[in-house]
Amino acid sequence: MALENNHNMIVGLDIGTSKVVALIAEVTPEGELNIVGIGTHPTRGLKKGVVVNIESTVQSLQHAIEEAQKMAACHVHSVFVGIAGNHIRSQNSDGIVAIREREVSRADLERVLDAAQAVAIPADQKVLHTLAQDYVIDNQEGIREPLGMSGVRLEARVHVVTCAINASQNIEKCVSRCDLVVEDVILEQLASADAVLTEDEKELGVCLVDIGGGTSDIAIFTEGAIRHTAVIPIAGDQVTNDIAMALRTPTQYAEQIKIRYACALAKLAGPGEMIKVPSVGDRPPRELSRQALAEVVEPRYEELFNLILAELRRSGYEDMIPAGIVLTGGTSKMEGAVELAEEIFHMPVRLGAPQGIKGIGDVIRNPVYSTAVGLLIYGLRKQTQGAIVAGTGHDQTDAKPAMYLRVKRWLQNQL
Repeated sequence: MALENNHNMIVGLDIGTSKVVALIAEVTPEGELNIVGIGTHPTRGLKKGVVVNIESTVQSLQHAIEEAQKMAACHVHSVFVGIAGNHIRSQNSDGIVAIREREVSRADLERVLDAAQAVAIPADQKVLHTLAQDYVIDNQEGIREPLGMSGVRLEARVHVVTCAINASQNIEKCVSRCDLVVEDVILEQLASADAVLTEDEKELGVCLVDIGGGTSDIAIFTEGAIRHTAVIPIAGDQVTNDIAMALRTPTQYAEQIKIRYACALAKLAGPGEMIKVPSVGDRPPRELSRQALAEVVEPRYEELFNLILAELRRSGYEDMIPAGIVLTGGTSKMEGAVELAEEIFHMPVRLGAPQGIKGIGDVIRNPVYSTAVGLLIYGLRKQTQGAIVAGTGHDQTDAKPAMYLRVKRWLQNQL
């Protein structure tokens, strides 16, 4: 008998350019996540993280969710969804309010965050996250948890993330077509950061790079708070296209060759290792050395890492991340990617895999599932706190009854 998706179940839905991942986790009595269901399905309905074909995306979502439900033997009705794409914008801002009762209350925190997110944004964008970095009470700086502290003036420094309204609505529309309620829409690199970064790395200063199929998403943390986010529209799909063009092989075979044989650093691939490359049409397959394949792949990874380095320099945080770079996402798994990144960035680089969860072993150790696991962690935090507390580096959100949220989203979808 299938169980209903209740308060002990959390569902994360990572709608990526190349595939959809649905993860179902139950919350143990100890408050930990135990993954009980996983579903994945290729998708052709997205381009660079943005929905371009609703029908195709809905079908992929349905397949992934059904697969996860079968494994978990439950029926889900609400999900936490990730969002990415070149439409994402971000900026740092601050706001100041008077402390009403000479002691900081939750109402004061809400008011100061509202003041901080009152920034000029284009008409086609909306605020996705207002992420608290730190607070200032009177002239005392560096406060992370101001609740209950005495003072006259409260200032908040925040990181405001905005997204295209239509991109967010299309994602919610696809999820609604699967008879599911969107609990929240979360920036994908923030979710991935929850899954793969340690608190020590965030404190020291670290740059997370989530390399997916359509986009490479960047998040920079220093002193435990998010400082900069960016999206680069180059990722795994470009590598696949390069292989298909250079080797004159169909795209589906190029993808398989990339996953099984490709290396991001040519000097690590042995010239004696030979691979079979399928030809177009009914021509016989050809043999090619693995090193020749690496020489096709390496320039694309070099270009990507140099774009990330340029973004790091533009952000002004290049010299403030002694913990280095953490690569995650499916395209980061390629042999030689970490070594090439170290050569280009001249700082420590590691491959990040999800941490702090139980259940299916493949998920726990695989960077492919970083975003989906991060969505579960975000959902658990929201569920256990009722609202995301200001100062934790996440949204300040009111605890509203689930029925109210569902009615509101239904009405939005009718407009």
